Amino acid sequence: MINSMTGFGRCEFADEQRRITVELKSVNHRYLDVNIKMPKRLNMFENAIRNLLKGYVQRGKVDVFITYEDFTENKMTLRYNQELAEEYRSCARTIAETFGLCDDMTASRLMRFPEVLTMEEQTLDEEQLWELLSQALNQACQRFVEARSTEGENLKTDLVEKLDEMLGYVEQLEQRAPRILEEYREKLTSRVEELLGDTRLDEGRLATEITIFADKVCNDEELVRLRSHISGMRDGLLSGGGIGRKLDFIAQEMNREANTILSKSNDLTVSNIGIELKTDIEKVREQIQNIE
Repeated sequence: MINSMTGFGRCEFADEQRRITVELKSVNHRYLDVNIKMPKRLNMFENAIRNLLKGYVQRGKVDVFITYEDFTENKMTLRYNQELAEEYRSCARTIAETFGLCDDMTASRLMRFPEVLTMEEQTLDEEQLWELLSQALNQACQRFVEARSTEGENLKTDLVEKLDEMLGYVEQLEQRAPRILEEYREKLTSRVEELLGDTRLDEGRLATEITIFADKVCNDEELVRLRSHISGMRDGLLSGGGIGRKLDFIAQEMNREANTILSKSNDLTVSNIGIELKTDIEKVREQIQNIE
């Protein structure tokens, strides 16, 4: 399976107390670069989120957007400080006895003393919150990977078609090579005869000139390597996995061979085929930049 580095995934999870929404989107990148935007109260889970994502993504610039709504935020709990209330009650009784006063302490009056009753926010259940967040993350990641896989398969189809075109250009160059020597021999013979007239041609010297020319324009080695690179790239695409970097290296080697063929060429047909070949290689290199 081939994965593109471009993708999108979204999931929303909610219960009676809270709602969490997770969105992921990515573009190509040389390494894995994760950028997380989420509420501060979820910062405690950042390392766990990054570790979870590594199970789904190998390469790419991934932006993660997390929103969190807590339906219990306005709910407060009332805390009763019994020890402090006993202290207030004891002091009131002592004062009444000491000064002969009426002890008129009531529960409602005692409740109004500072810190006897306090309002507190409900504590955050980290385990329960992570369970909800991880569920949303996993489902968003699954959809994210599915999108990347779908686009990756489309990339593979397009790349295989381009490899077939490139192989066709290689075959054309192989077929053209013998004809180049024949045409050079004919042109050289014609020019020599034109200059020397009826003088007998020196076949040995003619053969030497053709051999030197053949050595200069010969691109057999480059074509053999190009065939090998095309085959290797095709095998990589069909085997799948995280092969983006390997394919990028092969594409660079292809480009080097095409440049060498063009630099050796003094034949218009070869030059035109080489330019078409190099154009396809550049297209392949661009597409490979999106493969994980």
